[in-house]
Amino acid sequence: MEPRPKKLLDHLREVIRLKHYAYRTEETYVQWVRRYILFHEKRHPREMGRLEIEAFLTHLAVQQQVAASTQNQALNAILFLYREVLNLEVAGVSAIRAKRTQYLPTVLTPQEARAVIQNIGGAQQLVVKLLYGGGLRLCEGLRLRVKDVDFAQHQILVRDGKGSKSRVTMLPNSITEELRDHLVGVQRQHEQDLGRGFGAVSLPYA
Repeated sequence: MEPRPKKLLDHLREVIRLKHYAYRTEETYVQWVRRYILFHEKRHPREMGRLEIEAFLTHLAVQQQVAASTQNQALNAILFLYREVLNLEVAGVSAIRAKRTQYLPTVLTPQEARAVIQNIGGAQQLVVKLLYGGGLRLCEGLRLRVKDVDFAQHQILVRDGKGSKSRVTMLPNSITEELRDHLVGVQRQHEQDLGRGFGAVSLPYA
């Protein structure tokens, strides 16, 4: 029997993983390609091109009123599909572009940050303390593994961060003991999970 043809989105995932893109990028690109196909009533992208891409991007800007960064993200995902998966070049894409908002970032004072942290409980509070004290991004804090925490040197090794780069950041002294206690509980929970046949974890490219 001949093997069944590979589904387009599965092929897209494979190409993204071969290029070692971040998992969140993979999920985002797949989502945008799926939306693009559904917008054009499930037509195959090979049957479409510049005009259909422009129509989708214009829809995002006018009807969906997405931010400029969101529209660019959708465009990058679709162009990746054509260039890297379908081996097709699409040039001269021109659509109504979403307006870039001009705003100043809101930065909390130390007192305001403490007030926010005090109103969070449990493991979530510990994660926020790590983000604030160690300068971690949200996904970096949630993916942190035991072996990446160096209590002796008060350091955290952030692996496979933004742009697939790794870096070292500080482990705040104020949460060292709290983090140790948390890891004791996590180890106990892990041993219980292993006893029940669970305990799996996601690893980069695995």
